[in-house]
Amino acid sequence: MPSPAGTSRMDDLSRAIDTVLASLEDSKAENIVSIDIQGKSPLADYMVVASGRSHRHVAAVAEHLLKALKDAGFGNARVEGLSGADWVLIDSGDVIVHVFRPEVREFYNIEKMWQAPDLEEETVH
Repeated sequence: MPSPAGTSRMDDLSRAIDTVLASLEDSKAENIVSIDIQGKSPLADYMVVASGRSHRHVAAVAEHLLKALKDAGFGNARVEGLSGADWVLIDSGDVIVHVFRPEVREFYNIEKMWQAPDLEEETVH
């Protein structure tokens, strides 16, 4: 999404993260973790992981977030997994959000993978 006149990309990123976190808090999402992945992945700058208590809660959290992003001017985010509501992925461009049921989140444990230290110099060739 292009930045409106007078705002920088970092301002937009900060506003996107604030929108995501506020929506998740408002929806009573649990165990919210924000991970800075700038320089680690070309997919996004931040990843946010959260849990819902049930299929219904995961779906409600995701739908609320989609509306919040649209209302804040970030357009229609891409979404996957909403029909099953075990793991919903919302891609708003700069911020990717994963909303899980707790047992699914524990199984995949994606935040551990993304929070791992950089191993570039220790990579086995």
